[in-house]
Amino acid sequence: MLSALTLAKAKEILAKHTTEAHLFTHAAAVSAAMGALAEHFGADAEHWAAIGWLHDVDYEKYPNEHCRHVRELLEPEGVDEEDIRSIISHGYGLVTDEKPPETDLEKSLFAVDELTGIVHAYALMRPEGMAGMEVKSLKKKFKDKRFAAKCDRDLIKDGVEKLGLDIGVVMEYCIKGMQAHEAELDLGK
Repeated sequence: MLSALTLAKAKEILAKHTTEAHLFTHAAAVSAAMGALAEHFGADAEHWAAIGWLHDVDYEKYPNEHCRHVRELLEPEGVDEEDIRSIISHGYGLVTDEKPPETDLEKSLFAVDELTGIVHAYALMRPEGMAGMEVKSLKKKFKDKRFAAKCDRDLIKDGVEKLGLDIGVVMEYCIKGMQAHEAELDLGK
């Protein structure tokens, strides 16, 4: 029996397959950004947030085969095929060639996955955390390739291009979403 994927269900499922705190923090950041971006597209924010929460469901168990075990972990949980394929699509061209991002949800996930890492790193270095973060200052950090060096800027740019939005717009939604969840992300000061 398939039912709509809720954020509560996504959290329950991820907890079965993940133990590392940093992966839960990343899940929360991507979930927050996805929920905010859903507003831009007039979509279901909770559903998008649930997809964001689950996007790395197989990462801890299968780091070298990421996105290749999503289906086997989520089908038994009653997650529908469309949601499974959406999650798999964020690894397209990186770890899988199964499905390119096609929908607004999939393109958004592809774009914000790495971008949330830069936002998170910037919030950690700011005395005020997420409070008052502006796109202009985030863009400066984004241009500095030494800052949050492991976050792939080219991948972010590719994702934003796929979305057809300006990078500043996507950054604004990431900031907005993560600000709304700063306590959960431990980024409040």
